[in-house]
Amino acid sequence: MLKGIDPLLGPDLLRALRAMGHGDELAIVDANYPAEAHGRLCVRADGHSATAMLEAILSVLPLDRMVEDAAFRPAPADRPAHPVHDEFATIVETHEPGLTVKTLRGEVFYDRVRAAFLVVATGERRLYGNIVLRKGVIHEDGAGSPGGNERFRRIRPFEKVAS
Repeated sequence: MLKGIDPLLGPDLLRALRAMGHGDELAIVDANYPAEAHGRLCVRADGHSATAMLEAILSVLPLDRMVEDAAFRPAPADRPAHPVHDEFATIVETHEPGLTVKTLRGEVFYDRVRAAFLVVATGERRLYGNIVLRKGVIHEDGAGSPGGNERFRRIRPFEKVAS
């Protein structure tokens, strides 16, 4: 356990999130999704809902504000949205005010998951409980990080000590 880190973020997932660069994408997928087949890198989070994982991941991951859209969900053919999609939208808005979740139809969504840096396979049992996120940046001034990044601004590179 670590201070200030959601316990749902295990060591494999934290490592993968830290390894991602600006513009890399990750998918959080439901229990029915072929995560192992579609993911270049797949981290298992069985037993946890997609919404709980989204909440945990967005507690440490900034979304990309340099593009028009940075969060995507599938559009089921039978109706425009499922209740899980409303929960996704609320969580994204809470962590990244002003950002919305864009809807992608069919293979366009699946292709985006296949291209993602990381797939997080959850135990989400609600159908279409999938979301793709595009990682942003945290600027020197802390912008891009809810609550700022003051703790890390104070860190200075090692200076050469005169002998």
